[in-house]
Amino acid sequence: MNIKPLKTKTDYKAALKEIESLMRAKPGTPAGDRLDVLATLVQAYEAKHYPLDLPDPVEAIKFTMEQKGLTVKDLEPMIGRSNRVYEILNRTRPLTLKMIWRLHQGLGIPAECLIRQAEGERTVSKAA
Repeated sequence: MNIKPLKTKTDYKAALKEIESLMRAKPGTPAGDRLDVLATLVQAYEAKHYPLDLPDPVEAIKFTMEQKGLTVKDLEPMIGRSNRVYEILNRTRPLTLKMIWRLHQGLGIPAECLIRQAEGERTVSKAA
């Protein structure tokens, strides 16, 4: 099979080119096995050299709203009354754990994304 680790950008590009030529390979065949191994190597190389940051939670919510054609009213069961939804979308109130769970369950937004502090979000500190 003669497959080696992807250590350089040249190795990475060569693997991508070979993957392209193997895209029609049937699973379980030597070509299909080669495609599977190369895809795994490319995935590992990309994770190391081109990591993707999780999106901002508010932007993720807005993106999901746009993609699914949702309104503020549609978010009320997950966040609360419309004024609360606007506070979240305007970054004046942080998401609570309950909101994060409901948004994850209801809209399929990854919880890891929703847990992040939104950019520009004000941190609210309450005295005991």
